Amino acid sequence: MENKKRLRDNRILLNLYQIYKFIIIFPALGVSLVATALLAAILLFIFGPKTAQISGRIWGRFNSFLTPMFVSVIGTENIDRGQSYIVAANHQSLYDIFAVYGWFPLDFRWVMKMELRKVPVMGYMAEKIGHICVDRSNSRVAVDTINAAKSKITDGTSVFFFPEGTRSETDTMLPFKKGAFRLALDMDLPILPLTIVGTNYVLPANTISLFPGRAKIVIHKPIDIKNYSYETIESLMNDTRKIIESGFTLR
Repeated sequence: MENKKRLRDNRILLNLYQIYKFIIIFPALGVSLVATALLAAILLFIFGPKTAQISGRIWGRFNSFLTPMFVSVIGTENIDRGQSYIVAANHQSLYDIFAVYGWFPLDFRWVMKMELRKVPVMGYMAEKIGHICVDRSNSRVAVDTINAAKSKITDGTSVFFFPEGTRSETDTMLPFKKGAFRLALDMDLPILPLTIVGTNYVLPANTISLFPGRAKIVIHKPIDIKNYSYETIESLMNDTRKIIESGFTLR
């Protein structure tokens, strides 16, 4: 980490990268979003929702390589590709999205805040593909939305949550919300904890201070929820949090 900080503190490198960022990366982000949405629409129309994941993988890897952000994955042996999961991951950066889309090996649907539905192109395509937009300001509507989404969790398709609900601006995770864990109990599905490391260096939360770096996705062993209930949901949340936190220490 100290080496990374020293690179960011090098003003010559930082200033040169700012030129590249504004001339190349930011325009490419917009163009790639539109192009990927068109590809997703074609795949969705011809082959169905699962194939739209292909366009997401292309989008995530293209923008990661352009930055560049180099991503490694640990723990793929912990997943069963025919099993649906409730995936729970920490959230520190917008670049988490590129890392997950580009390198997470399962078909999944995001649970995202309703505000993202209003983003031109991306919001419309996210809804058509089957991602789940939740109105966090209205708990009843949010519950109804999650219940309606249960039909999408079949045949190995998983649901991806950031239980913190928003990006943490520090290395400490924010408190978890219960939605992911209630859904796991409702559907009797294992929770798959994920640790995303390094994206907060590439793009810290609530900034445009982009800089090249390395990221890592740690896929932990699934949590069997049979030992938990609605009465012990806090224990389930705490156990998941501890597992995710343990991923920060892996090398």
